[in-house]
Amino acid sequence: MTSLSIALMVISILIIWGGLAVAITFLVKHPLEDEDTSPAQPGQYRPPRR
Repeated sequence: MTSLSIALMVISILIIWGGLAVAITFLVKHPLEDEDTSPAQPGQYRPPRR
């Protein structure tokens, strides 16, 4: 493999694993809140999650 292909492989691996690390870090700092799983009744307003 050429040095260019190795460099592109390393960059792509860093992007993929870096994104995974960022996602895990975000979920650890901002865990998902437990929400009532029952569906909204017709005509009932349910505000969007934040």
